[in-house]
Parts: sequence; structure tokens; C-alpha cells
Amino acid sequence: MKTGLLGIGLWALAALVFSVENVGADRPSPPNFIIIFTDDQGYQDLGCYGSPEIKTPRIDAMAREGMRFTSFYAQTVCGPSRGALLTGCYPLRFARQDDPDSIHPEMHIDEITLAEVLKAQGYATAAFGKWDLAGHSQTGYKPELLPAHQGFDFYFGTPTSNDRTANLIRNTEMIEENADMATLTQRYTDEAIGFIEKNKGGPFFVYLAHSMPHTRLAASKDFKGTSAGGLYGDVIEELDFNVGRVLDKVRELGLDDHTYIVFTSDNGPWLVKKKNGGHAAPLRSGKTSCWEGGLRVPCIMRAPGKIPAGTECDAVAATIDLMPTLAKLAGTAAPTDRVIDGVDISALMHGQADSLDRTYFYYQHDCLRAVRSGKWKLMLPHTEPVQGSIATKWRNHIDKADAIRIKQAMLFDLEADIGESTDVSAQHPETVAELMKLAKRAQRDIGDHDRFGEHARTFGARRRTLSTEQETVAESAKKPNKKKAVKLGVDRE
Repeated sequence: MKTGLLGIGLWALAALVFSVENVGADRPSPPNFIIIFTDDQGYQDLGCYGSPEIKTPRIDAMAREGMRFTSFYAQTVCGPSRGALLTGCYPLRFARQDDPDSIHPEMHIDEITLAEVLKAQGYATAAFGKWDLAGHSQTGYKPELLPAHQGFDFYFGTPTSNDRTANLIRNTEMIEENADMATLTQRYTDEAIGFIEKNKGGPFFVYLAHSMPHTRLAASKDFKGTSAGGLYGDVIEELDFNVGRVLDKVRELGLDDHTYIVFTSDNGPWLVKKKNGGHAAPLRSGKTSCWEGGLRVPCIMRAPGKIPAGTECDAVAATIDLMPTLAKLAGTAAPTDRVIDGVDISALMHGQADSLDRTYFYYQHDCLRAVRSGKWKLMLPHTEPVQGSIATKWRNHIDKADAIRIKQAMLFDLEADIGESTDVSAQHPETVAELMKLAKRAQRDIGDHDRFGEHARTFGARRRTLSTEQETVAESAKKPNKKKAVKLGVDRE
């Protein structure tokens, strides 16, 4: 549906004005961006993060040539983590197209993605691999919510997790059913490299979201049985090899000093899968939990001449920060017509700062579980119903020792106790009080299991069913957002 110039978002108008004012100006062309996003890879599952068995020479070299982040956060599970990265927002902030209570959100078409922000700046954009934002199904997904309708010029990948099978889509067409999972890592990389070669004149944005090491695990014949870390190690080492292929191609094309490459994971390891589930040491717990092992993930950023080589950053940063940061580096800004939770971390990346004044909130599905400020992390008391809540239903995905119901706030000093073994709330009541105030602010603004956030979005779609309500309530105060179709030049009728 086309609505004319009035439908263009404020952020797009600002970008247009910026461009007009700088016509003919002698300024460098914007950089290329590549985000490599693995699935369920734990904090310890790289050599440069302390893996004792898994060998990752190419990613380790990437860390030596760039910056290794040690307090970098994603979300607790797959779909919400992808939506957070692409929108720059906590999962309870961005809107769902349908089924708002689903663990894996169908991201609303009127959300503005990082790809759309960059596309408005003239970027060629492509997504490869797992999408998981059009429905958590290999066959029952919504084609209208695939990457081609969310700002990506090209897409090759699978609609969701490879739990049992993986069907492959090119743009919007299903081209292969039940693909050989052992070929996915290489095929995604092949397609990404082909896109980079085709668009080497830049600027381009590549979002390479691997299916592995989410189970079911599969490695190609060249890697299967070769790692001391078992099949899981085989899979990680194949990912490492293919990250190296991307690095090599960027270097071969002479794009090394003009390309930012980010490597990270969507959440912590799926520990209940045991030998096939990855590792998070020295962090506590893993995927679906809000202990550190659930959200703190490996992250390496590389851009020769821009990101100082061989550096480490322990400031709190997150996938939600990629939207505002890459937008700034591209010469534009994140959308200004809505709340964006991420912050610009370019000063951290460039070695111009070593700290960041920010608070980070830990959400487990629809429950606010913890808040971190500086070295302090406060685990909040559980207030959702004992039976029937989303979090309760997912307890079997967490180790029994960590799937506990917290009755009173627990405070941890993450600098002294990264493994969250000692509650020091009794010794620091003032810190507990300060963090509780921040948590209450987030509950009001973003939301929680029993309240809809003041600045959470629906664009007229159904909102979440809260645990204190009997039925879903439509949010009448907000109208459908018609800006996106105009911005993309797409007629949705």
C-alpha cells in the first residue's frame, strides 16, 4: 500500500536531508558490514575463549586482528535473539505480526530492520541461513514475513531451526525440501561469498545466520570425526573454516580495510543436549536461562585500520547495539519514530573508550529476570504463576540446578564472581535498591509477564496475553504503521 511522502518515517527524512546536504562532498564511501551469527554456540566454544578441545584457528586469528568482547549479550533463545539484533530492541519491545504469545515471534512487517536502514543508504543487502522470524515452522511459515519483505534484496536459507529437517528458500521460493544438513554451513557460505563478489563495489550488508550448532548437528565429510570435541567440535571447526573463507574473500577483493566483520552467537549453549550442546564455562547455565551462560556469548569484531588489533573489551555490549552502531558508521541513524534500546558502541569498537554507561536487562521469554549495571547483576524474584507461564513450560531446557524459582533478589559481583556462585545482596542493600528501581522502570517501559510496556509496539496487531488477563486485549491507542511500504517502494496490496 502506497501512502505518499507523508508516510516516510522521520528517520528516513533525516537521512534524505543528510544526503542532500552532502551531495558532492568529499567524504569516504560507507563501509561494508558482515554479521556472522551462529546458533546456540556457547561462550567457551572457541579457542580464544578457552575451549580445551575445539580448534578454531581462523576465528582466533580474527580476534588477534580485531577486538574480543567478553561481556557481550544476546537473548535466551533463537527467534527473539534474531528480532533483537535486526530491530535494535528487546524482544518484548518489538511488535508481533501474529501469535504474540509465541516464544519465537513473527516479527511485524512494520518493524524497521537494520537491513532497511542500510538499504535506504544505498546498501545492497542479503541474508543467508536461518531466519526464524516468519513462524517457527519449516512449512507453516508466513512468506510475507521472509527477508525479502524485511529489507533484504536477496535471501538464501531456511525458514527456522533445523530441529528435524531443513527446507531451503531462495528469496521467497522454496527450492529444496529436506536438504542435507551436513551441507548447510558450506552452502550458506558459498552463497554469501557469491553475493560479496557480485557487490564488491559496495556498499553491502551481509547477514550470515548459520543453522549450526543448533541440534540436529551435522558436519560434512571433510570435518566429521576430525575434532577432539566430538561431533559438536566437528561442527564448530567447520564453521571456523568457513568464517576463514569469508575473511579470505574480503581480503582477496581488496575490501579488508573497508569492511567491518562481526562474529557472535544468538544465545548460550543448549546444555540439555549434553555432548551435543556446547559449553559456557566459566559462566553459569546456558540457553533459555538468564544466568550468564544463557545470554553472554562470544563476540569478535574486525576492521583493519579501524578496530585496533589484539584488543579486548569487557564493557557491557549487546546485539541490540548493532542497529544504532552500524547505522552511524554508514552515515545515518537508527529510526527516530520509535524507541530503540541499543546504543552506539562505535567508540568501544574503535578503542576510543573502554567503558559504557548503560544498563542491560535480561529477559527470559516474557519475564524480566535480571538487570546489570557495571559489575553488578541483580537476579529478580520470580512473580509469574507457578503453573502455566511460558517460563515454567521451558524449565526442562535448563539444568535442574539452575531451573530454580527465585524467591528473593540475588546480587552478584560479576567481576569477582563471573560464575554467579555467591549472593552478596545482604552486604550491599543500597545496590539492590538501585537495581530494583531500574528493573521497575524496565517493567513499565518495555514490559513483563504481567504488564504491557508503555513503549512496546503492536502497530494495531494483537498484543500479548498477560498472565493476569483472561483474554488478549487489542491496543486501540496505536494505529497500523504505513511508513514501511513507502520507504521500501513496495505495494503490499
